[in-house]
Amino acid sequence: MGTTDQPLLGESWRTDLFDIPAYLSAVDVHPSEPTLELLEELHGKHVRTFPFGNVDVLLGAHPGVAPDVVQNQLVRRRRGGYCFEHAQIFAAALEHLGFSVRRALGRVHELTNTRTHMAVHVEIDGERWLCDPGFGFSITGPIALKDGAVRVEGDRAFGMRELTDQGNTVWALTRGGKAEHYADESPVHPADVRAGHFVTSREENSPFVNHLMVMRHMPYAHVTLTESARTVRAPGRETEHTELSVAEVVDTVLELGIMLDEEEVDALTAVVTRLRKNG
Repeated sequence: MGTTDQPLLGESWRTDLFDIPAYLSAVDVHPSEPTLELLEELHGKHVRTFPFGNVDVLLGAHPGVAPDVVQNQLVRRRRGGYCFEHAQIFAAALEHLGFSVRRALGRVHELTNTRTHMAVHVEIDGERWLCDPGFGFSITGPIALKDGAVRVEGDRAFGMRELTDQGNTVWALTRGGKAEHYADESPVHPADVRAGHFVTSREENSPFVNHLMVMRHMPYAHVTLTESARTVRAPGRETEHTELSVAEVVDTVLELGIMLDEEEVDALTAVVTRLRKNG
């Protein structure tokens, strides 16, 4: 019986549909040897270049998560996106640069939730690392995929815990001791990503359908924006939480790097107004 491993690792993900040189130019990373230093640089520049956001979901105009669509959304149109976009292009770029990559799905906050988060596992010289470029307020670089591993960023500590779920290995990424998500070791195929995106963008109770969520690691701090407020977290400073008007919310979406034309600004203004009333 023939093996099925090889088709699942590269060609089925259609990484040829990404324009990786354009992506690397956007994040200002130059190809070099696939080292931990390069991985750290790419991860950090990715999360500081491309915002996390669900604007197109709320506008009812999300075009899907096929590779060429992701390239257009993140790099050309600068629309931001969530994990299924960020992790796919990040993984493809790593493979282009010569890294050994495994895509991973996980469950946000609780082990009983659906597998609607996508992360990337990278192996370098026999050591494995978790990269998480598509989680709104997450690590800005790799963390060792080892039980008890810690990554300190400013005054925040991220940790890694190895758990089992019905006999299967699960890796919990923690922030301040609380689980952000649980990524498992099960194989991931493109169909899983499409299914996760469908749930995230269409399920009536999905937070991405019911709330505005735009986040980005800005030069001065990490910024989280909802339909009603902006939260700014800078290392060594008190967290700033500011209630905003509808117009200020939309202005902040633009400030965080999501590009909208005038018609889309008007449409988003109407959506934010509706969300605030429903909330």
